[in-house]
Amino acid sequence: MTNSIALLMALLIGGVLAVDHYWLGGDMPLFLARQFVNLVEYLSFWR
Repeated sequence: MTNSIALLMALLIGGVLAVDHYWLGGDMPLFLARQFVNLVEYLSFWR
């Protein structure tokens, strides 16, 4: 991954988090964390 791609991805993630915070109520990071926990629990079944 080049530096320009990493910078673009960081700006994109930061922009999405800023839009979520200011316009959508700021619940997206918590929702994604809960979905990630569900995914880990699902994948641990197959271990």
